[in-house]
Amino acid sequence: MGTGTITQVIGPTVDVEFPPDGLPELYNALEIKDESRGIDLIVEVAQHLGNSTARCISMGSTDGLRRGMPVNDLGGPITVPVGEDCLGRIFNVIG
Repeated sequence: MGTGTITQVIGPTVDVEFPPDGLPELYNALEIKDESRGIDLIVEVAQHLGNSTARCISMGSTDGLRRGMPVNDLGGPITVPVGEDCLGRIFNVIG
């Protein structure tokens, strides 16, 4: 699990640069957190751009994001528990 930095934000699309040996897998969840600005956002890796940049799709508003903000790889995809209690229900998969 590596740490990268935001290089570009266009609408719900966020580009994140990582060290070449730290590029997260496709569909991994990444966390962008800035407590001073009230930002706690999950993005999902949708595409690799070269050897060090991940193009991600945001699961929430990108308002307040800026270049240079740190991004943490959570080490796996967004997951939700499943079972009888979930059948026929609509729920927020990120909390």
